[in-house]
Amino acid sequence: MRIDLHQHLWPAPFLAALRARRGPPRLDGWTLELPGQPPFAVDPTDHDPELRAAAGGDELVCVAPSAALGLDRLAPEESAELADAWLEGALALPHPFAAWAMAGLADPDPVALEAALARGAIGLELAADAIAAPGGLERLAPLLDVLEDRPVLVHPGPAPPQLGSRPGWWAPVVPYVADLHAAWWAWADGGRARYPRLPVCFAALAGLGPLHGERHRARGGHDSAVDPLTFVETSSYGTGAIDAVIRVLGIDVICHGSDRPYAEPPTPALGDAALHAIRVRNPGRLLARVNAAVPA
Repeated sequence: MRIDLHQHLWPAPFLAALRARRGPPRLDGWTLELPGQPPFAVDPTDHDPELRAAAGGDELVCVAPSAALGLDRLAPEESAELADAWLEGALALPHPFAAWAMAGLADPDPVALEAALARGAIGLELAADAIAAPGGLERLAPLLDVLEDRPVLVHPGPAPPQLGSRPGWWAPVVPYVADLHAAWWAWADGGRARYPRLPVCFAALAGLGPLHGERHRARGGHDSAVDPLTFVETSSYGTGAIDAVIRVLGIDVICHGSDRPYAEPPTPALGDAALHAIRVRNPGRLLARVNAAVPA
């Protein structure tokens, strides 16, 4: 089963909930308004389930609302309303879609997350900056304790407000990557020890955080074995970066993620065996505890 762990597709109930909001983050028609950011024109075809299902040839596509919207840090009642609207729509999407849940962080609600998992969510999308913040794992504990061995997708959180004259590529190339890098090392610094069974997948090769192991050791860190339950996915990267991370982590924790509709994934020139591992075997292992029908 070919699996894409990371796409964004906004179903009708979620679109309606965003349009009903009076202030950002919100949708005005198809214009996305985020705090401190210029308006962004959303292409309606990007959120057409039939068109998306035909893209990429994947047999399982895991969709998330996108932690970059900042919905998780709204007032608890607002984030809960959006989380409900998201899950209602995402769980109703046709084959091949599966849904990551979202959760508010101002007052984490483990009961709501338990309900989302019971309804069919595969796991939880969390913002990288929430994990990386000092004391982040403690604040996220009510949610992480519920997950036990259900997976987490670590995704970039919202870009800093007022990027000014920076070009459109600045946010995904600079703050998103930096937050993922920080989250990777925050998880290494006690996350796995606290949650030994929790599968975690970092978007965008964890901001290339794994490549800094040599510097970590040179500055006093301790060498450690590759964690078989800490995965990275490949969105927005090609052969060079993927190959470099494989040289550090090995092939067994590298998974496919496309970040559609914001990126079109290249096919890395790594050979058929590596591509099978990245697109089939490894994401299947990440999700195997969610549904025994997903091959490990």
